[in-house]
Amino acid sequence: MITKEDKSNQSVIIEIDSKSGFCFGVARAVKMAEEQLAQNKQLVSLGDIVHNNEEIARLEKGGMQSANHEHINNLKNQTVLFRAHGEPPTSYEALKKQGAVIIDATCPVVIKLQNRVRDAWFEMKKVNGQVAIYGKKEHPEVTGLVGQTDGEAIVINSPDDLYLLDAARPLVLFSQTTMGYKGFEEIQNAVAQKFNNNTHITLHNTICAQVGNRAPHLRGFAAKFNVVIFVGGVKSSNAKVLFEACKEVNASSFFTPSSAQIKSEWFPSNTKSIGICGATSTPLWLMEEVAEKIKELINSGKNIKI
Repeated sequence: MITKEDKSNQSVIIEIDSKSGFCFGVARAVKMAEEQLAQNKQLVSLGDIVHNNEEIARLEKGGMQSANHEHINNLKNQTVLFRAHGEPPTSYEALKKQGAVIIDATCPVVIKLQNRVRDAWFEMKKVNGQVAIYGKKEHPEVTGLVGQTDGEAIVINSPDDLYLLDAARPLVLFSQTTMGYKGFEEIQNAVAQKFNNNTHITLHNTICAQVGNRAPHLRGFAAKFNVVIFVGGVKSSNAKVLFEACKEVNASSFFTPSSAQIKSEWFPSNTKSIGICGATSTPLWLMEEVAEKIKELINSGKNIKI
């Protein structure tokens, strides 16, 4: 926590949320990338290693390169990192054919879910059933999960998508690990209503607790401050959800991807407390950089107490 004093002996509290920042899976993937780069070895990340441009830029300065999936067949003999989101079996097969070395940084929670989805798919095929994933269709984790079912799993993002499911057939439903509890509850209720006369449905809440508990925590955190600065990547769906959680309880919540985009007008003269928080893809160093920028904008030149 940083306390910044002004001439009237009033103070502005700047606090970084201790529970914000990388989740376990992202932290593990970044560490694996750093260890490879520290050995002065080349490394290519298949897709963005994390949905945060500032962190990607930091790792690229260290020598990491990034490649889109469209170019997966151009990675012959390369060392390729699979990010925490995981990959479908086709990615492993394509790189194996090219003699590439894979550094598999798939989050252990995601690996476990991939195995459960694949097992459920095999079971459902025996009884003409269906497997569904509650998540975002284009999200890389979901792509990896659907790949476990040879592309047959049905992706639903809201109750409006339930028309894709056949209420007369057995169903096993999973969730993308980074979805919110509230949304999953809505899906559960809608599925129960649609499959009212079908007892052969199984709903698995596979949301990662470390991620799912962030939203209620941030509501409590954001309510304590005059102003909240949420730091997150513009491509991060998790950041969008968590920022909205802050906005629900504090209208003076502002989103920024970096310290360079902080605006002085966010901090009225009567501001007494500022909370800084971020997504599961936001590095701590970036939130600290934002805190330093805020210190420069507010009461610059005055004493700082830490």
